[in-house]
Amino acid sequence: MTTVSVQRLASIFVEVADTLVEEFDLIDFLQMLTDRTADLVGAAAVGLMLADGRGNLDFMAGSNENVKLLELFQLQAREGPCLEAYRTGQPVINVDLSAAAPRWPRFAPRAAASGFQSVHAFPLRLRSQVIGALNVFGDSKGGDFSGADVPIVQSLADVAAIALLQERALRRGEALTEQLQGALNTRIVIEQAKGAVAHAQEISVDEAFTRIRRYARDHNRKLTDVAWAIVHDQTTSPELHPG
Repeated sequence: MTTVSVQRLASIFVEVADTLVEEFDLIDFLQMLTDRTADLVGAAAVGLMLADGRGNLDFMAGSNENVKLLELFQLQAREGPCLEAYRTGQPVINVDLSAAAPRWPRFAPRAAASGFQSVHAFPLRLRSQVIGALNVFGDSKGGDFSGADVPIVQSLADVAAIALLQERALRRGEALTEQLQGALNTRIVIEQAKGAVAHAQEISVDEAFTRIRRYARDHNRKLTDVAWAIVHDQTTSPELHPG
C-alpha cells in the first residue's frame, strides 16, 4: 500500500463513521466504503459482504462490476477469503492467488482468471461479533500489504461495523438482521436499475451505477428511491446524464 497522509486517513475515517444522520442510506454507505478502501490501498477491486439473519453472507457492494461476479462465485463455491475471514474473525493477508489452489480449489483459479493476482480479506467485527467481510483484490503477485498496512484497513472495517451497529441501536431501533435483510431486498432493485440504465443508454453497468448515484446525491434523494423510480415508475424516471 502506498503511504497516505494523516489528513487523508482522517477524512476517510470520518466519512465512514458519519452515519448518525437522518435518512441514512445503507447501500450508498457500503458502496462508499468499497470505493474509499480501493482508493486508499490502490486495490484493483474491493468487494463487501454482509451476513443475513441466518448468518449467511450475501454480496452487498463492489468497487466495480467485475468483482461482483467474482464475489457471487465465491458464495456459490462456498470457499474463499471473505468466507474465511467471516468464519474465523481474522484477516486474510497477502495471498498469492497463483499458489492458492490448495487452499481454495475453485475460487483461486477463477479469481486469477479474472485478472487478479493477490487477495486480502478483513472481517467487519466488533469484539466477537462479526457481521461481514471486506475483500481487497490486488494486481500484484502475492500482494504488498506491510505489517503497518493491515491494522489501518482492519480499523476501517471495524469502524464500518461499529457504524452499522450504532445505526441500529441509536436511530432505527431495529434488529440488525432486519435492517440487513431490507438492504438485500433493495439491492435487487438497484441491480435492476443499473441494468435498465445501461441498456437504455448503451453504457457499461459501472457507468450506469455512477450516474444513478450522482443523480441521487445531486437531487438529495436516497439511492434506493431513485432506483425504484427507474424500475417501477417509467413516467417519472429521472433523466441521467454523464457528469
